[in-house]
Amino acid sequence: MEQSLDKQAGCTPAFDYDQAFSRNLGWFTEAEQAQLRGKKAAIAGMGGVGGAHLLTLARLGIGAFHIADFDQFDLPNMNRQAGAMLSTLGQDKTQVMQAMAKDINPELRIEVFPQGVGTGNMDIFLDGVDIYIDSLDFFAFDARRAVFAACYRKGIPAVTAAPLGMGTAVLAFMPGKMSFDAYFQMQGQSEFEQGLRFLLGLAPARLHMPYLVDSSRVRLDLKKGPSTVMACQLCAGVAATEAVKILLGRGKVVCAPHGMHYDAYRQELKKTWLPGGNRNPLQKIKLAIARRMLGQKFATAGRQHEPA
Repeated sequence: MEQSLDKQAGCTPAFDYDQAFSRNLGWFTEAEQAQLRGKKAAIAGMGGVGGAHLLTLARLGIGAFHIADFDQFDLPNMNRQAGAMLSTLGQDKTQVMQAMAKDINPELRIEVFPQGVGTGNMDIFLDGVDIYIDSLDFFAFDARRAVFAACYRKGIPAVTAAPLGMGTAVLAFMPGKMSFDAYFQMQGQSEFEQGLRFLLGLAPARLHMPYLVDSSRVRLDLKKGPSTVMACQLCAGVAATEAVKILLGRGKVVCAPHGMHYDAYRQELKKTWLPGGNRNPLQKIKLAIARRMLGQKFATAGRQHEPA
């Protein structure tokens, strides 16, 4: 009755955490929901997957976040990014996403890192954090390696969910298990090679490739590639599920070199296993083939764009 009167009067009902997240109960116990309320997640990148990660974890009732991004929303973000709207174009992604998350739960404790994340603020960004969710731009190789290395040193579980086609590939890096660098073997490589190793390491099953209709849109050399909102939403759902298992200590967490690739378009699920990561002999063959194919394509594209 009181809520009805509030609505009739145009008032905003008082926020109540227990009521707001009561529909989580049944899948979680009351004690587990209280645990989630006391957890803190760090998310670097507030774009396609990062914004969806933040809102999904906020709706789970997680109580605190560190979020980082130095970018602003622009028109090419419209097809997939949760905070990209006409009303937010040109605005800082961290500020927009902070406001959206606090509109779900005004009690949230959110520390914003509008300069992004790097060696200068890494310790503060990861201070008191229970889990790290990777949402950096695909091509942010140095920053990604630095964050994962810091998580490994500090014993912080880290999850990456990559939007690929109309699906997602997920890897978890747990304390004491295989590290990000040991799996991807990107250190000391060119940007092109790092992109290749990251892409094939994330998705050795390559479920997304058969329905790529225009391969010219994949340009590792120009740091550009196609994306879909379906993939970003799937990333958020799967990464949040892994986060729940890790934070509550409930359910088996499959960590690298094991992973999972689900493709909604093909309705296929592959549980991947890549012993040795990108050092795996079969993976080296795949990398060599991809290196040759993509290298030839980029060389041809470069000649086409040379001045006459």
